[in-house]
Amino acid sequence: MKRTANYTNSYYYYSEPVFEATRQNAHEVVKSIVESYPDAITMDNEDGHDFIQYAVINRSEKIYNLLYNMRKHGNIYNTKEDSSKNNLLHLAARLAPNNKLKSISGAALQMQRELKWFKEVEGFVCPSNTLKENSSGETPEMVFSREHRELVIQGEEWMKKTAESYTITAALIITIVFAAAITVPGGNDQNKGTPLFTNKAAFTIFAISDAVSLFTAVTSLLLFLSILTTRFAEEDFLFKLPKQLLIGLATLFISTTAMIIAFGATLFLVFGQESLWVLIPIGALTCLPIISFVTLQFPLIKDLIRSTYGRSIFDKTKPY
Repeated sequence: MKRTANYTNSYYYYSEPVFEATRQNAHEVVKSIVESYPDAITMDNEDGHDFIQYAVINRSEKIYNLLYNMRKHGNIYNTKEDSSKNNLLHLAARLAPNNKLKSISGAALQMQRELKWFKEVEGFVCPSNTLKENSSGETPEMVFSREHRELVIQGEEWMKKTAESYTITAALIITIVFAAAITVPGGNDQNKGTPLFTNKAAFTIFAISDAVSLFTAVTSLLLFLSILTTRFAEEDFLFKLPKQLLIGLATLFISTTAMIIAFGATLFLVFGQESLWVLIPIGALTCLPIISFVTLQFPLIKDLIRSTYGRSIFDKTKPY
């Protein structure tokens, strides 16, 4: 009786802190509790989930990472089920809590993070669990599709609105630089038909920059158009769509920069041949739109790079 009473007291003492720490992704707290009270690993909350299952539901990656170093207990999660016959992959297929989704900018990147969680847990559980049905007769993929149906629609709308706005910008740049390539600064020699400033270094800079701007703007436009015409399947949000948007933004930035350089070279050819001081205001004004583009679009580019090519949130190397 005394042992039972001690266990009950310990359970009451550790149960609430370990699940609250799991919800908040406070892995150091969870580690300290488990080290002090090893039976905390087997404790269940009111829904019948232990702290690893609860970590998956709440997308607490630091707590989930402890799973890879729980030598004695880690393997049970390959087949462990809750009272509704949901295995760990069923739980990963659920939609993340709203506060976790809001921490990620854009519905498309939110969907990408959800897919990463699902793929991560899918690689951990037994292969048979991917097809196993819960008490409602649903496989993990069926649960994922049902739970994320609305997020897929939101991700599609976000992607289309983003791509449409950049498509207009790319089309305008193509129109401008194509017209500039035809009507070269200074005009052409009436006898030979060659540009008058052919031998000028600034004209060479203009020609190269204009060509680079045109080609990269066309590439950017095609990438954004491919986003608008894609099927928007769930798997596309994992890598395909973010990659296309990122490359499209990168080529659009190169195109914008090259266009501004070409315009600056034109100004120097027309007005600065005899006055080198004109280079100073031209250089300053050239940097202004480039800096503005980087400042305004860098947060989105940074999020795309970090989410698609950055370090994984799942760390399997840290010892427990």
